Amino acid sequence: METLKQILAETTIPVVLYFTAIWCGPCQRIYPLYTQLAEEVHNCKFLKYDVDEDEEIAAAFEIDAMPTFIFVKDHQIVNRFSGADKIQLIDAIKVLLSQSD
Repeated sequence: METLKQILAETTIPVVLYFTAIWCGPCQRIYPLYTQLAEEVHNCKFLKYDVDEDEEIAAAFEIDAMPTFIFVKDHQIVNRFSGADKIQLIDAIKVLLSQSD
C-alpha cells in the first residue's frame, strides 16, 4: 500500500486530507458530506485518516483537534482548518479547485 508521502509526491491533482476519530461526534456528523464530496468531485483526491489508527500521520501533520481538514496542491499545504463546518469545507474545496484552473 502506498504511503501518504508517496501519494502526495505522485499525485498531480489537489488532495483533501480528512483527520477523524471514531469517538468524535462532529467527525461523524460531517462524514456523510465528506463522502458525498469525494464521490462527486473527480478532479481532487480525498483521503481519510483515523488519528487513533494512523498516529504517525496525525503527528506528522500536527493534528490536535478533530475533525481537521488539510488541503494540498502542488505538494504544498495551501489551507487547513479544524471543525465540522459544512460551509467552510465546501468553500475550501471550491477555493482549492479554483487554484487548479
